[in-house]
This record gives sequence, C-alpha cells and structure tokens, in this order.
Amino acid sequence: MTLLTEEKKSVENTQLTLFNTESRKREPLIPLKNNHIRMYTCGPTVYDYAHIGNFRTYIFEDLLRRTIKFLGMDITQVMNITDVDDKTIRGATKKNISLKEYTKPFLDAFFADLDTLGIERAEQYPAATDFIPDMIDMIRTLVEKGYAYKGKDGSVYYNISKFERYGCLSHLKLKELKTGGSERVASDEYDKEHAADFVLWKAYDADRDGSIYWDSPFGKGRPGWHLECSTMAMQLLGETLDIHVGGVDNMFPHHENEIAQSEACTGKRFAKIWLHSEHLLVDGKKMSKSLGNFYTLRDLLDKGYKGKQIRYMLLQTHYKTQLNFTLPGLDGAKHALGRINNFIERLQGLADEQADGSDEDQFNKTIEEALRRFKDALSDDLNISVALSAVFDLIRDINTLCDANEISSSQARAVLELLKNFDQVLGVMNFEVEHEFPKEALDLMRQRDEARKSKNWTLADELRDKVHALGFEIEDSPAGSKLHKK
Repeated sequence: MTLLTEEKKSVENTQLTLFNTESRKREPLIPLKNNHIRMYTCGPTVYDYAHIGNFRTYIFEDLLRRTIKFLGMDITQVMNITDVDDKTIRGATKKNISLKEYTKPFLDAFFADLDTLGIERAEQYPAATDFIPDMIDMIRTLVEKGYAYKGKDGSVYYNISKFERYGCLSHLKLKELKTGGSERVASDEYDKEHAADFVLWKAYDADRDGSIYWDSPFGKGRPGWHLECSTMAMQLLGETLDIHVGGVDNMFPHHENEIAQSEACTGKRFAKIWLHSEHLLVDGKKMSKSLGNFYTLRDLLDKGYKGKQIRYMLLQTHYKTQLNFTLPGLDGAKHALGRINNFIERLQGLADEQADGSDEDQFNKTIEEALRRFKDALSDDLNISVALSAVFDLIRDINTLCDANEISSSQARAVLELLKNFDQVLGVMNFEVEHEFPKEALDLMRQRDEARKSKNWTLADELRDKVHALGFEIEDSPAGSKLHKK
C-alpha cells in the first residue's frame, strides 16, 4: 500500500490556520502570490554559542516550515545573521580582529547545531554586513519622508510619534512609553525627542567601536539592529511578507520597530501574519549562567543526549506555551522517542515476513484516521501535542495487531510509509535498520531469555542491566526478545 492519491489531496487541501500576534486571533494562511509562502525568521546574533532557548524558537520555526510544505505549499524562508551590533563589535575590538574573524566560529557552530537538531536549512541566510548600502538607502528615505531625524549625538533616530500604527503588534499605547511613565522603555544615553524613539544609524564612537564603522551621508557609524531586519526582509522577500516569525522576547520593541520603519518607508503592510514562540524556562526559572541552569546544545550532547532526543524535547510543547526544560523531562523525551523507533524497527522486521494480516478495510480506516488526526492537528495552529497523540495511538493499535500476528508484510510497509510522511514534519524518527549487534550483547540477551524461562528473575535483571551498560535495550514480545540501541 502507498499513501493514496486521495489521501495526499486531502492533506494538501487542508487549510492551515495560525494565531496572528497582531490581530490576536487565528487566521487562515493564504499565500499572497500563487501557492508560495515568503517567511522571514529572526536568526542569531553570532557573538556566542546559541543556547537551548534560542533553539526552542528555531525548532518551532522549522515545524512551521515543514508543516507548510506538508500541506502542499511552497516556501522561501530567509533567516538573518546579525554579525554587527554592540556585542560583536565589542568582542572583535577586544581581540583586535575583524568582525568576520570574530563571528565566523560562532556562525559555523550555529550551522553545525542546526544539522545536529535536524533543522532544515532556510533558502537564504543574509548577513547584516552585506546589506549596509541598502540600509543607508532606507534611512535616507525615512529622513526624506519626515519619519527620522538626526540627534545631537550624530545618530539618526526614528520618530515613533509620526507613525500612527505604532503599538499595533504589542498593543501598547504611545502614552505608555513616555519617559518615566513605563518600565518597558527607559531613556538611554542618546539625545532623542522621545524615550521610545529608536536608532536607525548609530554614530561612531572611537572608544566603543575601534576600527569598525561604515561611512554614510549621516556620518561614520553603523546601522541599528531593528533596521537590519527590515532591510534584509524586504530586499529578499518583497515589501509585504506572508509570515514574520520570532521569539516572544523580540515582539517589543524589535518587531514593533520593524513594522514602523518598513511601513513608513513603503506605505504597504509589512507582514500579513506574525507568530511568536513563548519563553523556555529551565527547572521553572529563567535560564541564567549565574543560576547554573544555562545550557547550550553542546552541553547536552556532552551529557550523552542525541540531537533528535533534544529536538523531540523542544518540539513536543505548543509554541505559545512556556516550555519548562528539565533533565528528567529530557530523559522522558528520550524514552518516548525510543518507543517510536522501537516500533519502526519492529515493523521493519515484519515487512519481509508473510502473514495473513488483519481485515484490510479496518486496517485502512486505522491508517486514514491517524493521517487525518495528524494533519488536522497541525493545521490547527501547529497543535503538536494532538499530532503526537495521533502517532502514539497508531503505535498502540498496530502493536496490538503485531502481538496477535495479524499484520501482513504489505501492511507493515504501509505503516512505515505513513510514519515517513509524519517524519517529514517531525524530523525525529530513525529508519536506519540495525543489522548487527555485538556478540556480547546477543549472548547476554540469550542468557537472560534462559533465566526468564527458569523464572530466575534476579539473574534476568542482572543480565538486562549488563545489556543496558553496553548501550542497548531489550524488547520483550510474544515473538521473542529483540535488541535496540538506547
């Protein structure tokens, strides 16, 4: 059996609805042009190694990307690389090297981490330093239109009072942002007309910036962080995006400022739909090096966890819910993923065997229901917990047939194909067959089988522990014992 044409059509005709941060309601994702989604995602500032809070957002964005493709749409994704800001300049200046030399190790590590976590590559990863002339042009336009002004310190600022829609994303009112009237935005060292006005061009400071600066009509300096994203997004995806995505911590002021400067420049809506993922906590607290609960991906890999196990942990909670990361929780994710992969291995063993199989109509209904529940859950604002429950209910139902020796080789292959379709979205399953196991592990498993037959449970447990120590687990079933990698 293959995934039926009608079933494929059903998946591809499913409407994806997403919670739009700006409108505060769920909206259908309808491409602006043809069947092609243009999505901008905020990427890393490459001054250090990314931490698991960053990767929670990147994995959510990967789930969104994969779901869009699963439901039959094309996508072009752009993720920016912030290689110029206060932190990268400070780091490069301290080491007396160029920005490129300073950021390259962290950029290389970022891409290696994406691969470890099975995050699909975006179509483009523009670096801010490659778009400085375009940023200067955008600032010039904003000045000419009266949305920007030059401060006494030489920096160029955006005047938020000129933009009527300011606050549309965060739902903050301009009066809440007055100096002293809100803790959200405080006055800083710049000479601005309003406390919330933000910098478009940051004037050069020799003590702070060293040899790192660009020439512009406004004087030496560098672009502001908010401006970088607007310029790269519009240069590569057009003046109006289908989706703009990021972490909730970027909603205000970063994304709010992107809207203000982009729409003032073009007179067009900047993005149709905005999505934001919630914070990741560690042991119920904000992640902090001082609290000893700060993890990079490498920290977890050093503890013996695998990339797909970490991905599953970060994937399994809905993006609009805070995720509380704990090591016991990661162990639970490891166990759940092991259950899925053990099931796959069991089906692979049955795929070459001949059996009568179960009632074909009932079997097809089971397959079709699993597919329907999976795609309906994802189309409902990426309801990942319901999608995963569809997977585990399928495992339970098919395992029952396997235990009763009521699944044929063709049916086993059909389930495997369905799981491969699911994994186009999840990206966590292992379909590589383990052909050989160490003789020592096999011998211990056989000795354990004999101990169990003799009802020597103490010896059986000891032998099982020895197998575990070698990096394997034993699955007991009516068909006999099997080894799996842990």
